[in-house]
Amino acid sequence: MSRLHRLSLAAIVGLALIGPGQAAEEEHLRLTRPGELPPAKAQSIYQSVEKTMADGYAPSRDAIAKNYPSWRRFNIAPYLSDTHGNRYVNNYANATATKAGYGKLKAGQKMPPGAVVVKDSYTVTNKGEVFPGALFYMQKLAPGRSPATGDWRFVQILPDGSYIGDTVGDSPEDVGFCFTCHKAMAEVDYLFFLPDEYRKK
Repeated sequence: MSRLHRLSLAAIVGLALIGPGQAAEEEHLRLTRPGELPPAKAQSIYQSVEKTMADGYAPSRDAIAKNYPSWRRFNIAPYLSDTHGNRYVNNYANATATKAGYGKLKAGQKMPPGAVVVKDSYTVTNKGEVFPGALFYMQKLAPGRSPATGDWRFVQILPDGSYIGDTVGDSPEDVGFCFTCHKAMAEVDYLFFLPDEYRKK
């Protein structure tokens, strides 16, 4: 995606773009002053924009973007994620990841090939404006397929269905910061998990 496209999108949704040379984990389109929501309100908003979000991702023709809403969701309500640009996000995982213990990995354990973890997102401004956000996913590849990213594929799709990048496809440099951030969780196969208070029991 061109820088002009990014800047135009940032202007539309009131986000600040972190530029080259700044902290890698901050290279998302970032809401500088997010609105803070209690869990029940965050869930209510998600239910109101969920279909709009799915319709927005659809032009990507990405099978994961199409299918993830039918997968298990691990959080009780969307939660504010600083590492995803101050968006409200949800954690979904496919059956392969769920059966392999997503969210319960111990040091040294790894997800099997085919495991997929997805975060969809929306933003809320401090004025209460709501906008669909990007879709992020990680897909575990066969051993040796992408050693530079721990054999994970990282993809980010905009809410209009266009791709920001794919670490094993187009514009991998535009999502390279994803793995830079996830390196902090190398002991548990580069996977972050949601805050304890948002976990489904």
